Amino acid sequence: MADRPANLPETRDGWAAFFGGFERVVLVANSDAVDIVSLSSRHGEGTLFVFFNKVFKVLDAPFARPSLLVARSSQAGANIVYRREVDDVLRVLRGDHFEGIANLRAGGAETFSPAEAFGGARVGFLDLAPIFADFYPDTHLPTSGFALAFWLAEACPTLTIVLAGFTAQRSARWKLFHDHEWTFEQIVNRLLVRSGRLEMDGGSRGGQWDRIAARLPGVTPSDVAVASAEVLSERLEGTNMTIDRLMSLTRLQSRIDSLLRGLKPKTRKQKLAEKTSSEAQSRT
Repeated sequence: MADRPANLPETRDGWAAFFGGFERVVLVANSDAVDIVSLSSRHGEGTLFVFFNKVFKVLDAPFARPSLLVARSSQAGANIVYRREVDDVLRVLRGDHFEGIANLRAGGAETFSPAEAFGGARVGFLDLAPIFADFYPDTHLPTSGFALAFWLAEACPTLTIVLAGFTAQRSARWKLFHDHEWTFEQIVNRLLVRSGRLEMDGGSRGGQWDRIAARLPGVTPSDVAVASAEVLSERLEGTNMTIDRLMSLTRLQSRIDSLLRGLKPKTRKQKLAEKTSSEAQSRT
C-alpha cells in the first residue's frame, strides 16, 4: 500500500510493534494438516497470516489476505535466495495484502541476505539468535515457526498467536530435518498452549490426557503425565532395539549410500560449514 514504509523493521522492538498492530497472528506451518481455505475462513479481519520459506507447497493460488513471509537464513544467507526460489514464493503472495518478507536468523552462524536479493519485496530483518542462546539445546537449531512463536509469546503477551498445522509429524510429502529438536519444541509449544499464551489450529493439543484424569477417580493430571512418561520410555526402548536390528541388516546399503553421497559436489552450505569448522579448529 502507498502509505507503507519502504522497508519492514530491523529490530526486535520494531517487529514487536509491527505484529502488535494486528488482532491475531496465524503462523502457517508447511504441513499436510493445513487447509488454507478452511483456515482463512475461520480467522476473520485483523488477522495476519505468516508463511515460511517454500509457501508454494501450501498455497496453490494467490493469497488475498494480509500476509508475511518468513525467509529463514543459513550460513549462506536466506534459503530462498541461494536456492533461487524467490520468484516462485512471491508468485503466490504478491499483491496489496502482502506485507513483505522477514529475513529470520535464529542461529549464531546464520547470516542475512541483502534486501535487494528478495525480488523487490519489502524486507525486514529479525535476529532471534540471542533469544535462544541459553535456552534451546545447543546441538540443534530452532525451526523458524517455533522461534517466531516463542518470541512472539514473550514479546507480545496480549496478542492472539495461533499455530496452524504445527504437528511435527512426518508425512509422504514432508520430512523432518534432524537440524531441529522436535521433541523439545513440541513440549514447549504444548506448555504455552496450556498456559493460554498460544492457540492451536490443527494438530494435537494433548487434551486426551486431561480426559483420562477427569474420568478416573483419584487420578490427577500429574499422575497421568508420570504414567505417560513411563510408557513412552518403555516404548522408545523397544523402538531403539528394533532400529538397531534394522541398522545391522542395512549396513551394506548404508555404506553404498555414503559412497554415492561422497561423489556428489558439495553445496555452498556444506562448503561454508567446513570452512567455519576449519577456522574454529585453527583457533584452538
